[in-house]
Amino acid sequence: MPPAATASLPDLAHFGFITLPEFSMIAFSSAIEVLRMANYVGRAAHYRWSVFTTDGVPVSASNGITLKPARRLDEFDEAQDRPDVLIVCGGMRIRQGVDAYLTQQLKRAAGRGMYLGGLCTGAYALISAGLMDGYRCTVHWENLSALHREFPAVHFADELFVIDRDRLTCTGGMAPLDLMLSLVAHRLGKRIAAQISEQFIVERIRHGNDSQPIPVDARVGFSRAELIEAVRLMEANIDEPLSLEELARLVQLSQRHLQRMFKVYLGMSPTHYYLALRLRRARDLLRSTNASIAYVTTACGFHSACHFSKAYRTQFGHAPSTERRH
Repeated sequence: MPPAATASLPDLAHFGFITLPEFSMIAFSSAIEVLRMANYVGRAAHYRWSVFTTDGVPVSASNGITLKPARRLDEFDEAQDRPDVLIVCGGMRIRQGVDAYLTQQLKRAAGRGMYLGGLCTGAYALISAGLMDGYRCTVHWENLSALHREFPAVHFADELFVIDRDRLTCTGGMAPLDLMLSLVAHRLGKRIAAQISEQFIVERIRHGNDSQPIPVDARVGFSRAELIEAVRLMEANIDEPLSLEELARLVQLSQRHLQRMFKVYLGMSPTHYYLALRLRRARDLLRSTNASIAYVTTACGFHSACHFSKAYRTQFGHAPSTERRH
């Protein structure tokens, strides 16, 4: 599988956003506002952006708002004003918005060596054109499972955003803000990115390897009520973890049946899932608060600093102290 390539972020200054009918406004605005604020706090025109539609006629977002002005998509290759990257902005009706003309233009852009990306469901336009084969990719969790089955040549990840060589894909909602902040930090420095996050009253910049929060009922299906309840009990009891016996009793299943359900639907044992859940909570605390490692150890249900450090290193590849220094 190709590497995530987030260590070698691209140096992009001109962004082209392809808006498809009923695109997600929050995903689009989260991305473009970071660029605007980078120019403001950086006191220079570091970034610029263009909005494209397939025919140059502005389209409405899913909230009914129409963006103006818009350029025709076939204008993207004008040498004097060519964007460094074209990012497809999708929404609820992404399949209806992807037609032969859009696919042709995206393939033409790829042939010219342009960076390509997708916000929310916009990655589907690249995936269906075969432009993500062999790449790592992420999409909104509602579409992840279906696309994974439909396009086996694409390496899907449940991360907030993925930058793999000349492809940028990002989930929906506020995640494009994190993607753009990472790009800004690479190009203008972490201080500028931090100033932007302060302007937006954002506590921390999330990383690309942060998992998008996928509701457990979406992972396993609404019919698995006992499994969903078991996970919610785990989430509610981080500092004092429940035993497998207690979990099974509370959801009225045998321990063996509960273990089998976790293995079938979540791919791991209840013990492993619970441990991973507690370690992710610990990582969030280390990244977003000034709490001591000793406090985090206790708050996440570990009775020994040695056990916590060993489990953390196994899960994330480095010690909790390394996370805090970063």
